[in-house]
Amino acid sequence: MKQLLKLTAASLLVVGALGVQASTLSDVQAKGHVSCGVSKGLAGFSSADSSGTWTGVDVDVCRAVAAATLGDATKVKFVPLTAKERFTALQSGEIDMLSRNTTWTITRDASLGLNFAGVNYYDGQGFMVKSSLGVSSAMELSGAAICIQAGTTTELNLADWGKANGIDYNSVVSDTNAQTLTNYDCWSL
Repeated sequence: MKQLLKLTAASLLVVGALGVQASTLSDVQAKGHVSCGVSKGLAGFSSADSSGTWTGVDVDVCRAVAAATLGDATKVKFVPLTAKERFTALQSGEIDMLSRNTTWTITRDASLGLNFAGVNYYDGQGFMVKSSLGVSSAMELSGAAICIQAGTTTELNLADWGKANGIDYNSVVSDTNAQTLTNYDCWSL
C-alpha cells in the first residue's frame, strides 16, 4: 500500500499578514498570556493529566512562545480544540496561536488567511485493522466501516484513495481522537 505522507504543522499557526501578527503580539503582551489551541488529548502531543497539567510537544511549543514573548513559559492558557474547531478559533481571535496536529496544505495556506510558521512533526497515514479480520491489504477494505476524525486532511486523503482505487467504504466520523479509538473498538468489517 502506498503510504500517504503529509506535513504536519502542529506549531505556530498565526493569524494573517504581518500587521495582524504585530497586533497579535501586542494583544498577547497586553493580556499577559498566550492563548494556545491544542488538541483535546493526543498522547505525546497535548494531553492534560488528572491535575490539569498539560504535557507534550505541542504544549512545549506553546510554552516556548510564552517564554519568548512574555519571558515566562508558564503564561499560557491551553484551549483544547477539535479538528473542526481549530481554524475558526484562530480566525476569530479566541486563541492567539494553534499548536496542534494540523496538516500544512497549499489550500489551507492560500485560503484560510493564516500563516504556517514551520513544521515540527512529519507523519504518515495507513490503515489499522484488527488481526482477527484476516485482512492483509487495504485493497480488501471494500464495504468496510472506517473510523476517521472529522475536519482532517486524513478524511480527504481517504476519500481520494477510495475513489482512485474503486473502494467503497462507510465512514464512521468522530470529533476527537478518543471517540475515533472508541469507534474502532466497536466497529468491524
